[in-house]
Amino acid sequence: MKKHNALKVVIITLLLFALLTWILPCATYQTEYTELGRYQVGLFDILSYQSTVLGYFGYVALFVLVVGGFYGVLYKTGAYRRMLDSLVKKFKGKEVICLVVIMALFAFLTSFAGLQLALLMLFPFVISLVLMMGYNKLAATAVTAGSVAVGLMGTTFSYNTTQVLQQYLSVELTDLIWAKIILLVLGVVLLALFVLKFGKKASTKKVDDKEELIPEEVKSVKAKDKDKEKDKKHKVKVWPLVLILDLMLIVTILGFIPWNGAFGITLFDDITTAITEFELFGFPIFGKILGAISAFGYWTLVELVTLMLLAIIILKFVYKIKWDDVFDGFGKGVRRALVPTLIVILIYTCLVLTTYDPYQLVIYKFILGLTKGFNIFTTGLVVVISSIFNGDPLYAFYSVLPYFVSVVTDTNNYQLIAVIFQSLYGIVTLVAPTSIPLMVTLAYTNTSFKDWFKYIWKLLVALLVLAFVVFTVLLLII
Repeated sequence: MKKHNALKVVIITLLLFALLTWILPCATYQTEYTELGRYQVGLFDILSYQSTVLGYFGYVALFVLVVGGFYGVLYKTGAYRRMLDSLVKKFKGKEVICLVVIMALFAFLTSFAGLQLALLMLFPFVISLVLMMGYNKLAATAVTAGSVAVGLMGTTFSYNTTQVLQQYLSVELTDLIWAKIILLVLGVVLLALFVLKFGKKASTKKVDDKEELIPEEVKSVKAKDKDKEKDKKHKVKVWPLVLILDLMLIVTILGFIPWNGAFGITLFDDITTAITEFELFGFPIFGKILGAISAFGYWTLVELVTLMLLAIIILKFVYKIKWDDVFDGFGKGVRRALVPTLIVILIYTCLVLTTYDPYQLVIYKFILGLTKGFNIFTTGLVVVISSIFNGDPLYAFYSVLPYFVSVVTDTNNYQLIAVIFQSLYGIVTLVAPTSIPLMVTLAYTNTSFKDWFKYIWKLLVALLVLAFVVFTVLLLII
C-alpha cells in the first residue's frame, strides 16, 4: 500500500479549493447579497495563509504532536504493552461487547460534550486494541472516527458545536432533543451492525516486524515474545497506568461538558474563581502559579496538552523512567505524529482559504434558488457542501446561515433546520477529506482513502436514509 495516501488526498483537496477561486466569484452577505468578483489564489498565497493557520489553529497541531509524544512515553513504561495484552485476553471471545461499548462511549461523549477532537487522545489506544483483537485497520477506523461522526450526527448538549445554530436560528439545545437522541442511538446501532458485519478480521499471517502497518507496541502479539519475557522478569505493575489514564479521561470529560452554557451550572466557575483569587498575605498565590486556567466547561485542546505533559512527568516518576528514555520515547512519538499534524495544518489551510476567498456563497445561492422557501433536500445539499468546504462545524454553519435565514424566513421550521445542519455535518465527516478525525486516523493507520470509501459507503447511505426519514417525520409533525 502506498504511504501517505491521506496526506496526498488533503493536498489535492486544497489545490481543488484553490482552483475554484479561478472559476467562481467571491460573494458575501451582510444585509444583502454582494458579489465581489474573482480573487484567484496562487501557490504563494496558500503559503502566506500559514501565519493565520498557526495563529488560530496551531494549538490543534500542537495537540496532535503531543498525543504522539505521550504514546511514545507510554511504551517506555513497559506497562502499556502489558495493559493491552491484558485487555485483549480479558475480552477474548467477547470482542463484540468491547467494540460496541467503545463505539457507544465515543459517540455519546462527542454528542454530549463535543469531544470530537479531544478523543484523538484515545484513538491510538483504541486502534491498538482493535488491531490486537484481530480486526483490520478499516474496522479500527470505523470504531474511532466512525463513532465521532455518529456522535456529531446526533449532537445533543455540545454547546461548542451548536452555538452558531443557536445564534442564527434562535433555537435551544433542548429543542427536538428526542429527535437528536433517536439519531444518536440509531446511528450507533447502524455503525455497530456495520462494523460487526464488515469489520473482517485481519489475516492470521504473522505480521512482519519490518512492516510499518501499525506502531511497534501494537504489532502481532506473537511477534513480541521477547518483550513478554522481559516484562515477566521486571513484573511491571499495570494498575498505576490504568489509574492515571482513567483520571485523565475523567478530568477531560469534566473539562469539556458545557456545565454553564448548557445546564446553567456555575459550580466549577465559582470554584475556579475562589482558587485563583485566594490571597496569601495579599498576594493571589494560586492565581499566579496556575496562570490563566479555565474552569471545567470551558476546556480546549490547550488544557489537554498541559494534562498530557503533566501525566508524562507523573509516569516518569511512577515507573522510574530515565529522562533520556522519556525524551527518546517522546521524540519517537512526535516523529510518528508529524504526518497527521501536517494533515491538520493543511485542512485548516483549506478552511482559511475558503474563508478568505468566500466563493461558497455563490454555490449556496444557486442551490437555494432552485426551490422557494424551505426544502429539506436543497437545505441538505447546501449543508453537505458547506461541511466539505469547512473542516470545523462553526465555520461550516457560519458560511451559509446568514444568507440562509434571509431566504428561509419562516421561523416555524428553524428547529428542524438546526437538526438538519448538525446531523448532516456529522454524516459528512465520515468521508470528507477535510474531516480531521477521519484523515488523522487514516494517516495514523496508513489506510488508503479509496479503500476507506469503498468500505464505508454502505454505512454512509444508511445514515443518510435514516437522517432524511427523521427529517421528513419532523416536517410532518411540527
